[in-house]
Amino acid sequence: MNTWTTRAVTAATASAAALALTGCGGSDDATASGAGDKLTVVAGFYPLEWAAQRVGGDRLDVSSLTPPGAEAHDLELAPQDVAAVAEADLLVYLEGFQPALDEVATAEAAGTAWDAGQAADLTLTAEEPGHEGETAEEHAAHAEEETAGEGHAEDGEALDPHFWLDPVRLASVGDALAERLAEVDPDGAAAYEQNAAALRADLEALDAEMQAGLGNCAVTTMVTGHDAFGYLADRYGLEVVGISGLSPSQEPDPAQLAEITALVQERGVTTVYTETLVDPAVAETVATEAGVRTAVLDPIEGLTDESAGSDYLEVMRANLATLQEGQSCT
Repeated sequence: MNTWTTRAVTAATASAAALALTGCGGSDDATASGAGDKLTVVAGFYPLEWAAQRVGGDRLDVSSLTPPGAEAHDLELAPQDVAAVAEADLLVYLEGFQPALDEVATAEAAGTAWDAGQAADLTLTAEEPGHEGETAEEHAAHAEEETAGEGHAEDGEALDPHFWLDPVRLASVGDALAERLAEVDPDGAAAYEQNAAALRADLEALDAEMQAGLGNCAVTTMVTGHDAFGYLADRYGLEVVGISGLSPSQEPDPAQLAEITALVQERGVTTVYTETLVDPAVAETVATEAGVRTAVLDPIEGLTDESAGSDYLEVMRANLATLQEGQSCT
């Protein structure tokens, strides 16, 4: 355990002791205590929180470590968050997506942490930060290979974690989560299985809508703010070029921006997608230089009052409408 984690856990323990002595309750979100006999489940960020709520139903008290409006990649854990992880019946997270949580999961939740990555079958890759020498055309060619199912991690590449933008993969995570919850709470096994089946039905209906809506698009190259939409593109026969890397904080250099601008013009791209929770400046620069418009596409890493829907399904359908217009789909 490093010095930061030790300090955080010590502070969290002291805080918990003080609360026990005074009888005070915790705060909202990830620090809220479970009610009654419900299992306490802490999720790393919104899509995992939503899936756990759907699968767990009224048997779970689910909270997210990433506050509404915060960028999930950049999660920082306060002492009370570390305490919440340590005390939860189950931590649902995605290893490698939120580095601050990975260490705490190992140190404080070794027996209760559940990584969604294996059930999601992470197969796509993207360029790691600091890997130089790839032109925009080469980046697009690699994305096309991944869309064909040939992606695998090599030197200079990292696994793409953004699986939830493929509804079918998210359904698989729901099924696996039901099995994990049944191990913790055998009495709820039938309820978890039934809830996961209902979740799968909703996600398969969404997938059918997206297959139909994106099945005939005049423009098949998507240019997005960061490299978050690879699994969506893989599922629906599109090709994605992220201006930034897997994390929106990975800003491209001027030469890369110029190459992506040229690619936009060469491929007849009419829309560059900015994103919620991410500064749109870099994507807007590419769009302005290429003479095309922008539209907002949501990677659904978190919800805010400005999100185009109140839950995952609504926001994905809003994304579908945005893509149909931006990719000239009929």
